[in-house]
Amino acid sequence: MSQFATSQAVRRVEDERFVTGRGRYVEDIVLPGMLRAVVLRAPVGHADVAALDATEARALPGVHLVLTGADLDGAIENDIAASQLPNRDGSMSARPVRPILAMGRVRYVGEPVAMVVADTLAIAKDAAELIEVEYDARDAVVATERALEPGQPLVHDDVPGNLCYDWGLGDEAATEAALAAAAHCVELELVNNRVVANPMETRGGLAIWDGGRLTMHYNGQGVWDMKSGLADVLKMAPEDIHVLTPDVGGGFGMKAFNYPEHFLIAHAARLLGRPVKWIGERTESIMADAMGRDHVTRMVAGINGAMRIVALKIEVVSNLGAYVSPFGAFMASELASRVLTGVYDIQTAWYGVKGCFTNTAPVDAYRGAGRPEAQYQLERLMDQCARALGVDGLEFRRLNFIAPAQFPYATVAGETYDVGDFERVMKAAVDKADWHGFAARKADSAARGKLRGRGLCYYIESILGEQDEHAELLFADDGMVELLVGTQSAGQGHETVFAQFLHERSGIPFDRIRFVQGDSDRIAYGGGTGGSRSVTMQGTAVLGVADDVIQKMRPLAEEELEVAPGDLEWADGAWRVAGTDRSVDLLALADKARRQGRVEFLHQRTKTTVPGRSFPNGCHIAEVEVDAETGHTAVVGYCVVDDFGRLMNPMLAEGQVHGGVAQGIGQALCEHVVYDSDGQLLSASFMDYAMPRAGDIPWMPFHHEGTPSTANEIGMKGCGEAGTVGACAAVVNGLLDAVWDQGVRHVDMPATPLRVWSWLDAAKAQAA
Repeated sequence: MSQFATSQAVRRVEDERFVTGRGRYVEDIVLPGMLRAVVLRAPVGHADVAALDATEARALPGVHLVLTGADLDGAIENDIAASQLPNRDGSMSARPVRPILAMGRVRYVGEPVAMVVADTLAIAKDAAELIEVEYDARDAVVATERALEPGQPLVHDDVPGNLCYDWGLGDEAATEAALAAAAHCVELELVNNRVVANPMETRGGLAIWDGGRLTMHYNGQGVWDMKSGLADVLKMAPEDIHVLTPDVGGGFGMKAFNYPEHFLIAHAARLLGRPVKWIGERTESIMADAMGRDHVTRMVAGINGAMRIVALKIEVVSNLGAYVSPFGAFMASELASRVLTGVYDIQTAWYGVKGCFTNTAPVDAYRGAGRPEAQYQLERLMDQCARALGVDGLEFRRLNFIAPAQFPYATVAGETYDVGDFERVMKAAVDKADWHGFAARKADSAARGKLRGRGLCYYIESILGEQDEHAELLFADDGMVELLVGTQSAGQGHETVFAQFLHERSGIPFDRIRFVQGDSDRIAYGGGTGGSRSVTMQGTAVLGVADDVIQKMRPLAEEELEVAPGDLEWADGAWRVAGTDRSVDLLALADKARRQGRVEFLHQRTKTTVPGRSFPNGCHIAEVEVDAETGHTAVVGYCVVDDFGRLMNPMLAEGQVHGGVAQGIGQALCEHVVYDSDGQLLSASFMDYAMPRAGDIPWMPFHHEGTPSTANEIGMKGCGEAGTVGACAAVVNGLLDAVWDQGVRHVDMPATPLRVWSWLDAAKAQAA
């Protein structure tokens, strides 16, 4: 492949479609004879289903089908695939059945119990209310920190002590020995609060059965897992299933895996021979979609006399919810471990994770998928160490950074960081944030009766997912060039950035490129979207297919220009006769091939594999103001300097960072899923679940100090999740800095006004 060139802030071509109302989402697809589905969900956290009677619902005019767990038994596979891990003792983690519709017992509020299919949504809702369910309540376990205690109610009778897995990484004995020998040991315990993804578009699907083949339209993050899941559950041949994804209004990881509703509407469509649509409403999405985070973490760092960390021990209890979600077991364990020691040179570490079951909604990937959790705990610990040792937080980090000369760097977790210059990036952030002017800003805040603090987080994250990807080019009969990709956009701007890749490498004009994604019939395979992999993996494949097409077209260019092979060169988007102004581009060559019926030149499929993962990193600096009278915390300044390697479109990268930081600020200050002791969800609407608003997010300048990755041709490191990875620790470190002089020594997320006021009040009382 030829060398990749420069980046351009090209405006998103898909936005015109979106802002003029021409986007096409699942809800926009309306078919003749289409029926609507409604799911009846458990209103209690833990109970036996003593009786279920759907007689009246089935008799309601306009109702075509009512499905219960008993109706699925034997008809389909009433179980959703789940992840498993090896335990420390070599056994595999628990993997209890997760029924598509409850079978005799419900284990969390929102668990599907029945589904109604009717002529209209209103009739389906009315029928769902006619289903009579008798629940015999059981005791529930909800709190992460209590789930593994002896005597707690069991979520699954065959899972002793609610322990799903006991996983570890590193050398525990060596870590304990290094801690015992360390000059200083610093401990910290943290809570990483549970959150809801809340994309603008809720989940949904439309299933169509034509008598022999199933078509599923759904708003996910890749069509192939859905296709294989449908084949397994419905016991169908994969070639008889066609999965399509139209425009998607946000995913954040939560839409990357399969849910009960998609299997239910597919089964219903097959039974009824009519299209069946289900669209989640906001409250049921909050109740039933996979949630994020929810950990309790205990850490200790051992530090020598030179202020270097010589040992790190981290133990986590991860709340999986009532079932193991498709990727749920990996979040706190394998994925978090990819960046366990962050940007610091630590070669002795132990990381132990216990996954527990509770009577809450399942937990799975949420923007960052394990890396935000890992970096939050580490960067909070770095500040704790600096305070305990009486050293500046910047200096403590600098002393422990992996030096540029150490790359490629093998981490204690078995990852290989390819490149990095962390001190340079941190220095740039300190300069851009006017770190040394903070004292004056703090004095100004004090004059207005506010407490001001600043917090820093130096994060690193790992690109996830498959390292291979595929792309296809098809020169269509209408003169357009179709670019088919294996990833899936959920609002990130793929339609623009992949056209940039193709245009730059091939010379094909932007307005002649037609972007194709999310079609399992037209696209042979793909890794979907998740883990910040899309631009790196898919971009590499787009460059690969462009290079292959260029070379494939060379014989046609030789014929057209009537020259020997040695006289041709590829330059400026065309084959050229060296030393002359004679040239021919790919579109002209495709026209020639089409006229001559030489169709082999009109289609190219290429698969590429990126040799290694890349590791985005950067420095976030947040300044916060706290109103001590009310506890209200405001983020009043925010600066980011990232190292994403080489950027293809800086404007799109900046947008990704802004969105990620907003989600991180939301978790740090206001977002929080709350269950009561019976497992009842108390935060099931936007009246009760606080989301950040525009006024809560400051303007944040985006700066880039890129060190190109050596793990892929593009030199890129991925940027989709980086904002969230760095934001939580920066904000909460800033909050603790603001209240430290008031005697507060510990804070946790979410820092709601009541909690902040309570911490300040308790510190005041203790001082008195």
